[in-house]
Amino acid sequence: METPAQPTASEPMSGLAPGLQWGFILLLSAVLAGALELANLPAALLIGPMIAAIVAGINGATVRLPRPIFFSAQAVIGCLVASSIEFEIFVSFAHDWPLFVGAVLATLLASSFLGWLISRWKILPGTTAVWGTAPGASTAMVLMAGAFGADARLVAFMQYLRVIFVSVTAAVIARLWVDTSGVELPHVPWFPAIQWVPFLSTIGVAVVGGLAGRLLRLPSPFFLGSMILGVALHLGGLVTFQLPQWLLAISYALIGWTIGLNFTRSILIHATRALPQIIMSILSLMIFCGGLAWVLSHYLGVDPLTAYLATSPGGMDSVAIIAAASSNVNLSFIMALQTARFLFVLIFGPSVARLVARLVKE
Repeated sequence: METPAQPTASEPMSGLAPGLQWGFILLLSAVLAGALELANLPAALLIGPMIAAIVAGINGATVRLPRPIFFSAQAVIGCLVASSIEFEIFVSFAHDWPLFVGAVLATLLASSFLGWLISRWKILPGTTAVWGTAPGASTAMVLMAGAFGADARLVAFMQYLRVIFVSVTAAVIARLWVDTSGVELPHVPWFPAIQWVPFLSTIGVAVVGGLAGRLLRLPSPFFLGSMILGVALHLGGLVTFQLPQWLLAISYALIGWTIGLNFTRSILIHATRALPQIIMSILSLMIFCGGLAWVLSHYLGVDPLTAYLATSPGGMDSVAIIAAASSNVNLSFIMALQTARFLFVLIFGPSVARLVARLVKE
């Protein structure tokens, strides 16, 4: 009979019972997410649990979430993305499509070039660098990256670090540009009254879309399957979604824990060694997008704050909140450009990642 492995000084959690490990992760997740929420930092409900799981993972935690639970969280996030896509976005896109396509392609080329440089200099592997620099909705990029062979842990590290940089900068610029001190963000209730038809429709789309994505062998099937089905039904007026905050919080936490628990001490050391280059790539992309905003404002007459928020590389949710708090910006223009870029990355991201990986090997 084999003796159970004893915990080491470098991995003190490896000898703890699973219940104690989860208790530590839950407590630390609540503390970190609460602190990030109080600081008004974006994606607090995902980043807090992810950091807590990283701490546990590098200290030898052995617990893991069952895959079906992780897949369920992906499907809920797919419904969240589907619920945010409205006809007004397509109307705005149709009105200024050359401008949108040009801005999106320029940003995609710039981020791909940065990913190529990071790969070429052997800082991170090819596809990981490309997905990490991709200017899209961060959670979606992390889910997609894992499905295409990239290291989801390092992609998450890069994406969420950029979300913080971009969102804080956008908030500061908006505050300097427009006085938002008297604007109160709408209160989002954690436990709203359940509207059973929309709520059950949401669950139905998540289940059916996820299973359909699996049958069709889509990449990241539960996320993409529920998103595609949700968009089709939502735009067709057949489904209204209800995604209460508690359901989103659980889904964010499940995704954060799954990513974080796969971190090891060596992965974290590798990520921190690459930190200066990652920060430089983030700042370079932000400067490039700032220059793009200047071009839109100077040559095409777009309001400067609208142009800046529309071209901000990532943090779509937090950009929407900042834009909503500013009374003199074109919200539909901002969300149309952000959504168009997200969809472009979603559709062409895998091909770009493969191309960059091939170029690096040559």
